[in-house]
Amino acid sequence: MVSTFGGLSTAYSGLNAARQGLDVVGQNIANATTAGYTRQRITTSAVGSLAQVGPLSGGSPRVGQGVSVDGVARLGDAFLDARVRITAAASGNLAVRSNTFTDIQASLNEPGKNGISAQLSSFWSAWSAVSNQAGQAAPAGVLLQTATALTNQIAAGYTALNDQWTQTRGKLTGMVDELNQAATSVAALNGEIRSTLARGGSANELIDQRNQLTTSIAALTGGTVRELPDGTAEVLVGGNALVSGDTSYQLSVSGSSTMEGASGAPLTLQWTARPNIPVSVESGEIAGALSVLAGANASGTGGAIAEAAAGYNKFATYLANAVNAVHSGGTTPSGTTGLSFFAVSSTGPAALGLSVIPTSGAEIATGTAGAGGNDGSNAAAIAHLGSAAGSPDSVWSTFVTGIGVAAKSALQQATLADSAASNASKAQLSNSSVDMDEENVNMLTFQTSYQGAARVMTSIDEMLDTLINHTGIVGR
Repeated sequence: MVSTFGGLSTAYSGLNAARQGLDVVGQNIANATTAGYTRQRITTSAVGSLAQVGPLSGGSPRVGQGVSVDGVARLGDAFLDARVRITAAASGNLAVRSNTFTDIQASLNEPGKNGISAQLSSFWSAWSAVSNQAGQAAPAGVLLQTATALTNQIAAGYTALNDQWTQTRGKLTGMVDELNQAATSVAALNGEIRSTLARGGSANELIDQRNQLTTSIAALTGGTVRELPDGTAEVLVGGNALVSGDTSYQLSVSGSSTMEGASGAPLTLQWTARPNIPVSVESGEIAGALSVLAGANASGTGGAIAEAAAGYNKFATYLANAVNAVHSGGTTPSGTTGLSFFAVSSTGPAALGLSVIPTSGAEIATGTAGAGGNDGSNAAAIAHLGSAAGSPDSVWSTFVTGIGVAAKSALQQATLADSAASNASKAQLSNSSVDMDEENVNMLTFQTSYQGAARVMTSIDEMLDTLINHTGIVGR
């Protein structure tokens, strides 16, 4: 025999499920604009009927005992989350490289009146003017000023690259600090999530926070995430655990603090507690920064910044050798021969050590031996270097073109990677973000369910009132 009071319990379970469903809808609506929030749904199941035993059971069928609220599900997708992390790592790596090449290209000031190409043109024109007025102070003074401006321009270009390297080195340290902080936070969240789940609570919001942090870690290092049965997530970088349970491990950067020393003491990422063990990172912003900060090498495949600086050194040396080869074969107005026009430092970067030797027109070898003090044939020969095969201009143009091609290629790759990351993020959001239309429908559904369950309780209450207070008094 079914108890009438059992209907009250069934109706109450419906009220409780509808109320909790409304609570979840309210949570979703409240966090519709919260970054990283994943929508949630209440999970329920039907409660079966009780076993019927004894002589009074009669074998009649019985309805169930209502609805059970099993939990609150987080509607995330592990596959989409992993795809976001992978594409974020690739995008971060290529973005750093692209930005580096873009900055290098901008520092060249080519084409433009402030570029070395324009300065070279002025330099050769000054030699041509000297050849036409050999022995005159005015054109010789213009030449020396133009030559000094050219050497200063070369030095400024090298210095800009050195400053860029130093700034990128500082950014790398900041990235590693950000990585360590994220790892510490993930470890703390792991502990909270594990204890919350063990108590039977919901850790959905904590998991959302952890997912944001692991995506940041992936963007920095290409780290991978492995979720464990106890609710914690293990974060691996270079195949080793950065976060395991509620424990995190710190990383640091070792190596040269100057661009010139990067070839002998390359920058590496290492475990702070195990300084002799490097960490291999192949993607992410840190990997991109390490690649552009590498030192120059003989094959020209080193770091972008150091290789560009090496290009300045090679150009400065080539320019000095080309001009000195002709200048040393000529004579000054007083007949002195064997003089160099440019000096190149042998103890430091050639781009910084390039200087003009003559201090006046009397020290400029404008003519050829025996042609007289007013001869400008040697100056004319130097002026023609700008248009000769293998000229310093062509060497500089090849260097600038190489930087431009590399910058364009890096930009294209970064754009494609950013598009892939954007698409992955959109796919993730389409699955996990809050849809206000859907929430409004759910709200109406739970509201109607609540009203229906309340009506059932009212009906049963009226039945009980009749049974208890009015049975046996009919006709009295």
